[in-house]
Amino acid sequence: MSTKIVIAGGFGAGKTTLVGSVSEIPPVTTEAVMTEASVKHDDTSSTPEKVTTTVAMDFGRLTLDRELIMYMFGTPGQARFWFMWDDLVRGAVGAVVVVDTRRLADCFDAVDYFERNQNIPYVIALNKFDGEIGYTIEEIREAVEVGPEVPILEFDARDRASSGNVLKTLLSYTLSRPAQPEPVG
Repeated sequence: MSTKIVIAGGFGAGKTTLVGSVSEIPPVTTEAVMTEASVKHDDTSSTPEKVTTTVAMDFGRLTLDRELIMYMFGTPGQARFWFMWDDLVRGAVGAVVVVDTRRLADCFDAVDYFERNQNIPYVIALNKFDGEIGYTIEEIREAVEVGPEVPILEFDARDRASSGNVLKTLLSYTLSRPAQPEPVG
């Protein structure tokens, strides 16, 4: 059996890094060098070392046991590529919204997307840049306006075990929810 999950979030939050840290295969990425054309679209003031960006998707695979394989699809973070999200999300059993708390507002659109798609459970993963998140979980919950049922956890996207814990939390949360009816049409 296989399952599909989506790794979403704002520009430069750590989506590609998360996929790469847990994938058992070399991840497929669509990283492109940022050009002058992206200057008016991508705010790199908090991430001045960032020189590439995802322009389509990331893809990774993780075998959970002999009978279950997880396929991870990372979304692009920039608004100009959001038209691809519906296709990337189709068939997903859940999603991770990766958040850089130094730029909390960058995750609002991703959270809103999954709040509107009630049939896709999601967790919020706070990527610990510089080893900290700067806010309490409850402050984050209030800022992104999600209820107590949505798991929010801290992690380090570069660390395989930490990223794996995010995926375990997502799967546990997904399995604990009542089954949603499939949309017709």
